[in-house]
Amino acid sequence: MVQVNIAEREIAVKVVYYGPALSGKTTNLQMLHELLSEDRRGRMVTLDTQGDRTLYFDFLPIEFGTQSGFSVKLKLFTVPGQVMHRSTRKVVLSGADGVAFIADSQRSSASANAYSWRDMEANLKSNGIDFETIPKVVQFNKRDLPDIKTLEAIRSAWGDVPTFPAVALRGDGVRETFRELLRQMYRGLDGRHQLDGKFGISEQDFLKGMFRGLA
Repeated sequence: MVQVNIAEREIAVKVVYYGPALSGKTTNLQMLHELLSEDRRGRMVTLDTQGDRTLYFDFLPIEFGTQSGFSVKLKLFTVPGQVMHRSTRKVVLSGADGVAFIADSQRSSASANAYSWRDMEANLKSNGIDFETIPKVVQFNKRDLPDIKTLEAIRSAWGDVPTFPAVALRGDGVRETFRELLRQMYRGLDGRHQLDGKFGISEQDFLKGMFRGLA
């Protein structure tokens, strides 16, 4: 879970990109890596890939400073989407502070999206993380493909969860998805640790610290 180190003036946060196989989780991290300036991004690591499918996880570290002098360290992970790797997904999801669920917009992927969402809920609960309160957003990727669900149908079905259309291969929707998740995480952190009142880290400062580095 999130770590706030007052002595070192550091905040460490873990974000997990979840979703079915080939939905675009790795592509989201790759696009963020391209968008970020070199002084804010670390080296993106992909472990054990085969046939363009992530078999263990991807990892992208991001670090930025706030005006109040705190260093915010974000650790971004993806999980393997294949059904057989449930135990790996549970391990990667442990200690998550926020989740971005990457769904495939194609109608043929509806059952895979639903299975992965239920799987994420079960794994969060198994890790002692409250599914209802953890910051989360949903990205419906691959909007450039034929036979996709309409945004109206998607938003009606997914209710109050913030949803974003995307074509991650072009970078469309990648920044918006990430920004909203960061906003939710900040508000949760501020409620628990009084980031603004005690440490002078406002929501605007938190988001600006991140996005000054984006093209």
